[in-house]
Amino acid sequence: MSYLLRLVVPDRPGILGAVATALGTAGIDIVSVDVLERGGGVAVDDIVVDLPSDRLPDSLITLAHAVDGVQVESLRPFAGPLDTHRELELLESLARAGEGTAVKLLAAELPRVFHSGWAAVLHGEPDGQPCEVLAASDAAPGFDGMTLPWLPLPAARLLPSEEDWLPERWREMAIEMMATPFGSPRTAVVLGRSGGPAYRRSELLRLVHLAGIAASVAHLPPA
Repeated sequence: MSYLLRLVVPDRPGILGAVATALGTAGIDIVSVDVLERGGGVAVDDIVVDLPSDRLPDSLITLAHAVDGVQVESLRPFAGPLDTHRELELLESLARAGEGTAVKLLAAELPRVFHSGWAAVLHGEPDGQPCEVLAASDAAPGFDGMTLPWLPLPAARLLPSEEDWLPERWREMAIEMMATPFGSPRTAVVLGRSGGPAYRRSELLRLVHLAGIAASVAHLPPA
């Protein structure tokens, strides 16, 4: 089974090699590594690993902590295809899609790009009416009929799991979200995952960049 391990590591040469060695000696394969951010002498890395059937997930935490200075921020199961050009493939697919299907494609594909649980594209008016769900991926919670105080959305923002507008059940599930405008402040792309980890600003900035390009590509005639 595959797991996503988020590590906070000292930003020094050889640290990822030491982590890879610690995992490799236990028969654990590293499938992919994404460096989310660097600064202040540390780096935040997302590592997807294949865990042998005879090993418990908690062993990943023990092995990572055995490397000096490494902290495990989160560990969760991971399912979905992996590739090294996720953003480019998504934009190419959007360019080939008709305008009516591009938004659905965006919601369906964004979770794998950002190692997230789900995505949705929402539309809201400034008069406080319930939002409209334009598209949603599998596992997305039900936004239908909800009034979202942050829509319209003038700028991208993180939506932590403790915010007051969230339904109680969502807070209990620790649903972490981030959102960015898509084409206009009245339409937003929202990504989420249950149980964390919380999104980081580096992930939000990456979403802003990708959504801006996707909004332009989605309105072009199909290639």
